[in-house]
Amino acid sequence: MRQTLVAGNWKMHGDKQMVTHLLKKLLTKQTPSVKFLVFPPYPYLSQAAEMLAGSNIGLGAQDCSHAAEGAYTGEVSVAMLTDLGVSHVLLGHSERRQYHAETNEQVLEKAKRVLAAGLIPVVCVGETLEQRQAGATDQVVSQQLSGLLQGLTLLQLQKVIVAYEPVWAIGTGLTATPQQAQDVHGFLRNTVAKVNKNLAASMLFLYGGSMKPDNAASLLKMPDIDGGLIGGASLDADQFLAIGKAAE
Repeated sequence: MRQTLVAGNWKMHGDKQMVTHLLKKLLTKQTPSVKFLVFPPYPYLSQAAEMLAGSNIGLGAQDCSHAAEGAYTGEVSVAMLTDLGVSHVLLGHSERRQYHAETNEQVLEKAKRVLAAGLIPVVCVGETLEQRQAGATDQVVSQQLSGLLQGLTLLQLQKVIVAYEPVWAIGTGLTATPQQAQDVHGFLRNTVAKVNKNLAASMLFLYGGSMKPDNAASLLKMPDIDGGLIGGASLDADQFLAIGKAAE
């Protein structure tokens, strides 16, 4: 049985005080049956790593460099993240694709580096409003996923987590209905099943489109939604924990 994963992407929010307050609360009020994971901004990874040491809360980075090391100003390598105690790396987020022109090929190369270091890639896929209105949702997410399915070995794919984030439902106040989300999650799982049925049955698929305490339960009861990649609600410990509670 797949374990529910509730992951918080803090994006470019927070300060040292906020990190301390939020993580202290998470550490004292966890939901045993749900795995929590947080993705702080780079400057606070060391602080978070120190606070989370020995806990069962995972620590993730919001991205990594395509290169191992070298003259890449502003980049952060997988080796550096490993050195900090990071366990997961978020890849291919729609904001990286939009603002940094990140391609499926680049996401694949980063995933290979993450996996080679023994870390877990959380790879995002999702369509824009225009693509959904054009009926291209399946085509778009299939293209974003197929690079991984073709470029990684079965052993590597067993460590990959996929997050479906409808771009039109991020920061807009819009949320896919539970059935809309399930339809895409089911399509993604079926796409993986064409490669390997056991892999499809075990792979985690997270929903990442404005999940909040008031809609979490209805989304998480869908058969192919294994958790959430939470944005704004993950910045509030009470809301984040409430989402975890809804997953029980």
